[in-house]
Amino acid sequence: MTDVLTENATINAAASQSGPTLTDFVTRAANGQAADGRRDLVGLSRDQLTELLGEMGESKFRVKQMWNWIYNRGVKDIEDMTNISKKLRDRLSQDFYIGRPVLTADQKSSDDTHKWLMKFHDGNEAETVYIPDRNEDRGAVCISSQVGCTLTCKFCHTGTQLLVRNLTPGEIISQFMVARDSYGEWPTPANGIRRLSNIVMMGMGEPLFNYENVREALKIAMDGEGISISRRRVTLSTSGVVPEIVRCGKELGVGLAISLHAPDDDLRNEIMPINKKYPLKELMDACRHYPGMSNSRPITMEYVMLKGVNDKPEHARALAKLVKGVHCKFNLIPFNKWPGSDYECTPTNDIKKFAHTLLELGYEAPIRWPRGRDILAACGQLKSESQRQRKSRVGGCGNASGDESTNVVAAQ
Repeated sequence: MTDVLTENATINAAASQSGPTLTDFVTRAANGQAADGRRDLVGLSRDQLTELLGEMGESKFRVKQMWNWIYNRGVKDIEDMTNISKKLRDRLSQDFYIGRPVLTADQKSSDDTHKWLMKFHDGNEAETVYIPDRNEDRGAVCISSQVGCTLTCKFCHTGTQLLVRNLTPGEIISQFMVARDSYGEWPTPANGIRRLSNIVMMGMGEPLFNYENVREALKIAMDGEGISISRRRVTLSTSGVVPEIVRCGKELGVGLAISLHAPDDDLRNEIMPINKKYPLKELMDACRHYPGMSNSRPITMEYVMLKGVNDKPEHARALAKLVKGVHCKFNLIPFNKWPGSDYECTPTNDIKKFAHTLLELGYEAPIRWPRGRDILAACGQLKSESQRQRKSRVGGCGNASGDESTNVVAAQ
């Protein structure tokens, strides 16, 4: 196979004579631009759309029309906006487009869980999963917020992939749009009955390390004139980025899930290094102050069951003490094996005993039975092949966050 870095150097050298370099290509992709420089309309906020149409001399009414076409009807081509003049469509098409990631894999599990591998304009990829409800004709779309992850939680497959970059608002919301494309749920059902009924920010990456972009994407998802997912059907999962937790509740008001997985700092430090920066006392304080938390809308404490590590009755009793004062419930997650992992799943009977102990102590603790294991789509199994490259080897390609430690190159 041709060495990718050598091939990219050749591309850059040739491009310097005739057009944009690979660095330009990656920078454009991070800003939602195609290779030809056009800007993606998907991911723009209402304010941004209003501003760009205002610069073109168009009224705010055009914003409402375009918003409806993109997020209510799900069109993929500006030409399909038939109640907008041909002249304006032509002008828009010169500088803008309506984007979707390229599907590089489309897998369906034996239990109907559906996983897509999506490639963005810089060649990097992320995974998205639809998990249908077992008992009702609805389900949740699990969306990624980053390519790779910085957290290196020892039980998580995604954590073995170094962070490549943050996803943009357009790349985040377009994952849900691709899922809707696949299930034919355009236009947005007026009666609210839909198979893709919920959004969970539980895919690749830590959402609160990319909070601003996640916030803008979820605002689009929850907009009543577009995709129109109720905030009560949106859940954001975090490993415990304490400074952003209360902010998220104030600005978005979505459901909160905490990747907890241990009842004390010593154990959590071992399996989740983020705990060394944000220990459990600080995390629980943030949870106690999360806006909107109540008995009717509890915080979900996610707890992966690791055989011989965190699954003893004394661990359950310690958990009950830890979360005192937090309106919460537990989701017990049988560990999902992935290639190279040293952990094993707690036996089913022991998981049930653990759940019963928590229930006796006053905490609901349903078991989240694995879905999509056969296609590596279950909790903790997501990973793509995108790789972080060193700046010195790729000539300083930029990234969305501006962090030089996470420079990327399109390795195709």
